[in-house]
Amino acid sequence: MKLITIIGARPQIIKAAALSRAIKESQHSINEIIVHTGQHYDPNMSDVFFKEMGIPQPNFNLAVGSGSHGKQTANMISGIENLLESEKPDWLVVYGDTNSTLAGAIAASKIHVPIAHIEAGLRSFNKSMPEEVNRILCDHVSTLLFSPTPTGYNNLLKEGFKENKAPFTADNPGIFQCGDLMYDNSLYFADIADNQTDISDRLKLDEAPFILATIHRNNNTDDETRINQLFESLSKIAIENKIRIILPVHPRTQKMIDQLLNTKNKEHLKNNVIEIIPPASFFEMIVLEKKSMMVITDSGGVQKEAYFFKKPCIILRPETEWVELVENGAAKICDANPDKINDAFNYYFKNKSELKFLPIFGDGYAAQFILETLWKNKK
Repeated sequence: MKLITIIGARPQIIKAAALSRAIKESQHSINEIIVHTGQHYDPNMSDVFFKEMGIPQPNFNLAVGSGSHGKQTANMISGIENLLESEKPDWLVVYGDTNSTLAGAIAASKIHVPIAHIEAGLRSFNKSMPEEVNRILCDHVSTLLFSPTPTGYNNLLKEGFKENKAPFTADNPGIFQCGDLMYDNSLYFADIADNQTDISDRLKLDEAPFILATIHRNNNTDDETRINQLFESLSKIAIENKIRIILPVHPRTQKMIDQLLNTKNKEHLKNNVIEIIPPASFFEMIVLEKKSMMVITDSGGVQKEAYFFKKPCIILRPETEWVELVENGAAKICDANPDKINDAFNYYFKNKSELKFLPIFGDGYAAQFILETLWKNKK
């Protein structure tokens, strides 16, 4: 069996590690061709993950770089189509909801290469998000759809997908609830990470409680009002509670900090009220998540990772695809509202020990299930 795996951003690289590991351990004869679109081209946002997680280096890199959604996606479609025509894979595997995901789905669907979409069925029900459009379009041209949670699976049923029987095609797709590849990886790498990075010693993480924060979505970083509200909220929590906040900075976030942050917020950063560090590797993020007391983020992946390591999470968005986290009480949606952010912090600060983290993301073997399903349904 020949697979072409499309990756382009940090979360996809991490998820691909689980599938590549399953391929390596499989008894089947499987050739995986990894295609990096170059959507994340900063070495700290890409290359380091291949080295840390033992992922084979990409066979191809389209090097599309940044650009408008249309330009970036168009360049990816063209490059992926050429590779599909020359390599003739049994499956195109795409992950999540980025422009790389959409480009792969469009290119493959037009020339009838079967698509396997991992993380299918996730919905924010907010089509102003590019990611929501990407994931919906990808689901509706895929042949095999793998949802990590019951909620995602039920979303597919509500959209008209059926519990069909093989043989599966784009017109008769197969839908599966399989668990979450990120959970697979978190279990696998949780102990390894401690020995593979010195971030704990370097940042003295054990000396005092700290909060891990991440901000990277463009509706937060590129809006002057929102980015200032978020940094004001973080600074207030840090100052009033004398709590350390560590924020690994995304390249786009750093750019917009320089351009949009007001004088007061810049002064707080200058005085280390919020501790800005370079983009964290996967292992570094695992250590930061494990050792933190709480997570504040607009990242879907980091929301889940916080849950895996039993940390309460404040979500800096008006919605989340991972509604299970909120339903279980382990996360609160606060958007960029300073009062909601502060109230959520106070609640979790007082009630963390009472939270329950139920096993909702599978058994740690999602990758093996996906690989066996691909094998059984190859032409």
